[in-house]
Amino acid sequence: MFERLGLIGCGLMGGSFALAARRAGLVQRVAGHSKSPASAHRAHELGVIDEVADSAAQAAAGADLVLLAVPVAATEATLRAIRPALRPDALILDVGSTKADVAAAARRALGDQARQFVPCHPITGREVAGVEHADANLYRGTQVIVTPTDDTQVARVERTVALWRALGCHVVELSPEAHDAALAAVSHLPHLLAFAFMNGLLAQPDGGRSLALAGPGFRDFTRIAAGDPSLWRDVLLANRDEVGAQLRHFQQALTEFEQALAAGRADALEPLIRRASAARAAWGGPAIAR
Repeated sequence: MFERLGLIGCGLMGGSFALAARRAGLVQRVAGHSKSPASAHRAHELGVIDEVADSAAQAAAGADLVLLAVPVAATEATLRAIRPALRPDALILDVGSTKADVAAAARRALGDQARQFVPCHPITGREVAGVEHADANLYRGTQVIVTPTDDTQVARVERTVALWRALGCHVVELSPEAHDAALAAVSHLPHLLAFAFMNGLLAQPDGGRSLALAGPGFRDFTRIAAGDPSLWRDVLLANRDEVGAQLRHFQQALTEFEQALAAGRADALEPLIRRASAARAAWGGPAIAR
């Protein structure tokens, strides 16, 4: 499907994509670059990439597929750096967790070449970073949201969808704005709440003692608080308007619980719990479009 993958960002997401694409027979050769040279060299040692590129432009040069697996805040600078090296027929993808800012960055950085760029968000990941944790199965069975803009060529969108499906993914198409609104509710706010909950616990005089008594429920609830700090800093700031709107919804819901507790009203508290419990039991996982 592609002769050469230019991988920019040889960490968990980028490394897993390279391994998956190679296993599926979608790419023949992979050139990789990371901001940290050690990461790219480690990816080479592990066989994730075939050659180490000294710059993002060098990784993109001659590639008919380019994947940006960099923090969303680095998208514009990275696209500007690779623009002179891009083949006219190259397909450019990213795997960032926000999309409206990424789409705008592509317009500014690429100009008319923004037609080659298809913003993507695979709904997957782990709480560990680094190419050592790259896994060819990371994307299999996951949902990928493709968010083309008015600039994106239809043929490139079709090729992108075919690529993700060849990796075993289920593809959903949304606008960048619709993506950010939805992900603020089901991903970005939950991460913020997990971070805030951990900080609130640790700020208490007996927080350490309480933590030592925590069990499986605590482990499940706080798992995402172990996420990469710099990645989530960028995501929350990039989508701060939508996250702020979700925070207001959460604060309203929290106030209802607070008032029921303060009044000692079981008749008010139980319906709140019952509604949440029933909705979670009925959810069963992502509504994957097949």
